[in-house]
Amino acid sequence: MRRFSQRSHLVTLSEINITPLLDLAFVLLIIFIITTPLLTQGLNLKLPQGGRPDQKPNAKDIRTVEISAQGAYMFDRRVMKLEHIEAELVRDFRFNPNLVVHIRADQDGAYRHVAAVIDRCQRNGITRFSLRTETVKR
Repeated sequence: MRRFSQRSHLVTLSEINITPLLDLAFVLLIIFIITTPLLTQGLNLKLPQGGRPDQKPNAKDIRTVEISAQGAYMFDRRVMKLEHIEAELVRDFRFNPNLVVHIRADQDGAYRHVAAVIDRCQRNGITRFSLRTETVKR
């Protein structure tokens, strides 16, 4: 009678060990779950209350400018100076005349920062912008 524990070293296994594959899949899933909320918000802002929910325009038509309470600017989740934001908006507006600029400003910030963004938009012919607020929950 032959014992299977004394197999030759040249025997190939026809089974795939899926344990490392499942470990990798679970690690990637956990990383995805942790990083997804971080991708949706650029600055921690307290938006003023008011407004109503609006219809969603096409996502490729929207550019977002965020302004912190201290006056720091972010454009599409990148910290930038106002001059660079203006140049990016003008470039995007040339390629897409349906451009809508979403302005998200902290409720405790100075209004001059919001006015500066609006002024730069209007100087360059960008007239479609939206001042973002938190919707009132009923």
